[in-house]
Amino acid sequence: MTIIKESAPHLRRKSSVARMMGDVLIALAPTLIFAFVVYPINTLATLLLSLFIMNLCEFIFVGIKNIKPKYEVKESFINRFKTAIKEKYTINNLLSASISAVIFTLIMPVGMKLPSGNIIPPIYPTIVGAFIGITFGKLVFGGLGSNIFNPAVVGMLVSKYCFGSSYINYLPNQYYSLPDALSGATPLYEGGAIYNNPNFSLLDMFLGKIPGTLGEVYKITIIVGLIYLLIRRSADFRIVLSYLATFIAITLVAGLCIHGKNSNVHTFEFLAYNLLSGGLLFGAVFMFTDPVTSPINSPSRVMYGIIGAIATAFIRYFAALPEGVGYSILLANMIGVALDHYEWSSQRYTIKKIIVIISLIVISLLITFLATYYGGIYKNG
Repeated sequence: MTIIKESAPHLRRKSSVARMMGDVLIALAPTLIFAFVVYPINTLATLLLSLFIMNLCEFIFVGIKNIKPKYEVKESFINRFKTAIKEKYTINNLLSASISAVIFTLIMPVGMKLPSGNIIPPIYPTIVGAFIGITFGKLVFGGLGSNIFNPAVVGMLVSKYCFGSSYINYLPNQYYSLPDALSGATPLYEGGAIYNNPNFSLLDMFLGKIPGTLGEVYKITIIVGLIYLLIRRSADFRIVLSYLATFIAITLVAGLCIHGKNSNVHTFEFLAYNLLSGGLLFGAVFMFTDPVTSPINSPSRVMYGIIGAIATAFIRYFAALPEGVGYSILLANMIGVALDHYEWSSQRYTIKKIIVIISLIVISLLITFLATYYGGIYKNG
């Protein structure tokens, strides 16, 4: 038997990596177009900067990584670099970096507020985040197919920590308007995820008439993208289904417990607000399903989605952070590597794996119940 070493993404059907990545860009297109319609200048500036920086870094990395040493080829550095690019740089490199750039654009803020008070597109956060995301989230691991972290999420979180105080997540526009610009305010920050925020109706949240990043608020376009990816089989339904189902189960338990202590909080409205708040749907559709950073086998992908959902819910409900999707993606990325370990990873649903899946769900529900009902996490008010 001959073992052939290949890089992710690993395809189990007759297809091509380029076609699959093309599908992802097509699925992202409706959300990106909507962002252009609502915030044309800010979206264009963020997108162009992200595409330029991430593709440039990818291009330089491929050339330097594959350049032949001078003692083998008696040519100048420029000629050896050109040869490396011709031999190793492919359409997959271009598409991969472009996907990361588009996702990074859509999870970036609408703008940033300068010390002078002027509001501009998030130029500085985009430059820093795009460079660090592609470099330290992907290239340091070996480039295309070798990274364990999602580059867009790495870049977004670094940018958020560096420039979070200047983020603007809402500006009045032709699609909807509020009296004043809001800095850093989303339904999660405003308390809607806990006590049903009266400032934003569920319909407004579904239609994207709420503060948020450039792409995460437009639920209709995200759902359209999900349907396209599932039809084209370019995203694994197991990850999306296990993630959303586990999150819904945990949220229902939390909602029931909170309703028992505060009748003003309605369980199903609590669930709906949490599903439509923040980047949960966008992350489930476009980031958790990343074929490079997600596990290979079906049982592992189910566990991967469950672990991501548990992390998201626990960070939202029990930590000091209102949003948990970005952190949960990186946590699941790390655990996903262990789920693929050859000693226990296989395509079959064994008894042990089923027990692990059930245990993860039951234990997380029990912790949620104890923390919300007896732990003093939520109080009347």
